[in-house]
Amino acid sequence: MQQNTNFKITNLGKATKTSPIHLSKTKGDNIFNFIEDSERILADVKMKNLEAALEGKAQPDSYERSGPREKVFFDGAKTTAAIVTCGGLCPGINNVIRSLVMALHYFYKVKRVVGIPYGYEGLNPEVGHEFMELTPDKVKNIHEFGGTILGSSRGQQDVSVMVDTLVENNIDILFTIGGDGTLKGANAIGTEIIKRGLKISVAGIPKTIDNDVDLIDKSFGFETSFDVACPIVRDAHNEANGAFNGMAIVKLMGRDSGFIAASTALSMPVVNFVLVPEMDFQLEGKNGFLENLKIRLQQKKHAVIVVAEGAGQHLFQNKTEEVTDASGNIQHKDIGLLLQQRIKEYFNKTDMKTTIKYIDPSYIIRSAPANANDSLYCNRLAYHAVHGAMAGKTNFVVGSVNNRFVYLPITDVTKKRKKIDMEGEFWFGVLQSTGQPFSMK
Repeated sequence: MQQNTNFKITNLGKATKTSPIHLSKTKGDNIFNFIEDSERILADVKMKNLEAALEGKAQPDSYERSGPREKVFFDGAKTTAAIVTCGGLCPGINNVIRSLVMALHYFYKVKRVVGIPYGYEGLNPEVGHEFMELTPDKVKNIHEFGGTILGSSRGQQDVSVMVDTLVENNIDILFTIGGDGTLKGANAIGTEIIKRGLKISVAGIPKTIDNDVDLIDKSFGFETSFDVACPIVRDAHNEANGAFNGMAIVKLMGRDSGFIAASTALSMPVVNFVLVPEMDFQLEGKNGFLENLKIRLQQKKHAVIVVAEGAGQHLFQNKTEEVTDASGNIQHKDIGLLLQQRIKEYFNKTDMKTTIKYIDPSYIIRSAPANANDSLYCNRLAYHAVHGAMAGKTNFVVGSVNNRFVYLPITDVTKKRKKIDMEGEFWFGVLQSTGQPFSMK
């Protein structure tokens, strides 16, 4: 049978040291068993795709199962680990930091863990940021707060300089917590390390509130985001319902993918319209958004609209040269303000008296502490990342696929961003909840 060559994890070398974690290799003894590198998790669980792969005499796509190995690469007592957080804030970053420190210290007896301040800037000595010593006592309560105790930043730094800093500080493992740009930076650092023949592991823990990291089930902080957004939308509904022909527009985060907006609408089913970046919709016309909004008001006398920040960018007439942030992300124009203006103009031409409220709670949401489910997920991600790094794996991302934790090469999860499948069951569920038309074109 043809062996699939995708999704192979790079190793620094042969793991020869016995793990300090006392686990089992025997089934039925009620003790968790060590994971073998050969254990794989299917990428696609659809039967027809599995059958097609087998008929083609090829192994189906699969990922390396994560977890503790019997043999590890690093000796904890002689190992120094570092943690860096990059990009925008997201619920759960402190949870991940805390769990990394605790797992390194208590599972593998790692004596020193340092925090890299203010993202990749902290790996550039010219900037002048000093490392932060991270101990169990230092991090024991940080999960109760949002944000990141290490600080964050956007933008690239010289890869060679960053690797030099790791070498000069005798760092053996670098944990990077961040989104697409951070992971690409981590891969560049790991590649330079391999090029130099160094034995430094680089492990990525994907952080994006938008849930747009490809291949994995979800990214941490995402569930908290729509958990926090739900009462805001509930109150927005109360505002809209309290006025004759009242409308409330709530803009939520979602630069390229509308998972937060769509999930909020499903969780708080008082939303009547959801607009996401994946949609191609029109404002004007017989089946356009404005006409459908008018019909909604005529029937129910109020409406709630949830819009993702990246939706409707095609509606801006005065398109100038694209502006990007330090991470290279396109700076979108404010769709919420545009909708408010265009709705007001549209109804001013009619005999319908209306009221519009516009709410943008984005920075409140992303700065919130993780809820219970996200906290649980953050802890497990951190533990699996530690197990992989201590075993000598590098240039990998830890994530959940089909509800199983796996290691994936960074290069595979950063090829493209995950988006809502507009023909999928999830979006169909949103349409059923809101009652909006399948198409507004």
